[in-house]
Amino acid sequence: MMRSVAVRLTLVYLAIIMALSIGFSLVIYHISSDELRRGSRPPGAVLSLVDDPIRNSFELARQAQLQRGRHSLQVNLVMLNVATLALGAIVSYGLARRTLQPIEEAFEAQGRFTADASHELRTPLTAMQTSIEVGLRNPHLALKDSKELLQSMLDEVKKLGSLSNGLLKLTRSGQEMPAAPVPLADVATEAAAQLALTAKNKQITIENKTDETVVRGDFISIKEALVILVDNAIKYSPEQTTITLTSRQQGRFGYITVTDQGQGIKATDMTHIFDRFYRADSSRSRHQVEGYGLGLSIAQKIVQAHNGTIGVSSQLGEGSVFTIKLPIFEKPAGE
Repeated sequence: MMRSVAVRLTLVYLAIIMALSIGFSLVIYHISSDELRRGSRPPGAVLSLVDDPIRNSFELARQAQLQRGRHSLQVNLVMLNVATLALGAIVSYGLARRTLQPIEEAFEAQGRFTADASHELRTPLTAMQTSIEVGLRNPHLALKDSKELLQSMLDEVKKLGSLSNGLLKLTRSGQEMPAAPVPLADVATEAAAQLALTAKNKQITIENKTDETVVRGDFISIKEALVILVDNAIKYSPEQTTITLTSRQQGRFGYITVTDQGQGIKATDMTHIFDRFYRADSSRSRHQVEGYGLGLSIAQKIVQAHNGTIGVSSQLGEGSVFTIKLPIFEKPAGE
C-alpha cells in the first residue's frame, strides 16, 4: 500500500516540478526571443529595392541568425526540461519516501504494538483456560485444589489488570501537566519508601542523596516515573547491592538519576529499552524478571509530557544510570 502511495505522491511532486520548469522555460523563451528580435525588421517585412544591397544582405543574414537562435533556444529548453523530468523523478521519489517515512514507521509501530499486545494478552488467558479445563475434567476436585485453582486464576487476572493499566497509560495523550513546584528530594523520599519492602526482600539498599532542586510539573506523575526506574533497578540488580538516587540543577533544568550496581545493558539493547513490550534477551529475560516491558515506556511518556527527557548510560557488569531531565520551577515575575 505504501509503495502505491509513494508512487502517487511522486507523480504529484513531479507534476509540480515540471509545471515550474515549463513555466520558467516559456518565460525564458519569450524574453530571449524579444532580445533576439530587437533591432531586426519584423518577420515578413519586404526589403526595399532601393535599399543598399549590403544592408539588405546583412538583414537577411540577421533574420537567418534569428531563426537559428530561436531553434537552438527551443532545443536547449526541451533538453533542459527532459533533464529536469529525469532528475525531478528521482528527487520527487526521494521526497515522497521522506514524507511517508514517519507515516510508515507509525503504521509499523502500530502493527508491532497490536501483535505484542495480543501476544501478552493471550498468555494469561491461555493459562486461565488451561486451569479451568483441568478443573472441569476432574470430577473429584478437592476443596484445597479448588482454592489453588482459584488463586492461580486470580493471579492471572491481576496480571491482565496490570497489563491493561499499562496499556491505558500509554494510550493517554494530550494531557496538560500542572506547573506546580515539585521538590525532587520529596519525590525520591516517597519513591524509596514505596519500594522499601521490595528492596529489603532482595537485601538491596536505596540511598537517597537528592538535593533541594525543584522542578515544574505534577508530583504524582513524576514520582510514578521515578518509581518505575527504581523498581527496574531493583529487578535487575543482584542481592546486597546499592541503588543511589541523586539530583542536581544545571541551568534551567533539574536532573534526578537512579544508579544501580546491576548487570548493565547491552549496547544492542540501549536503543530499544524504551520501546513498548521490548525485553532484552538472556540477561533480562521474562524467566528471570516478571513484567511486560511497559514500565520504561510509561516513564518516558510521563517525562515527555513534562517537556523533559529521559536517558540511560550503562556498562555490562557495572550497572546502569537512568537520568530524568525536567524544567525547573520558576516563580512568576512579581512574586
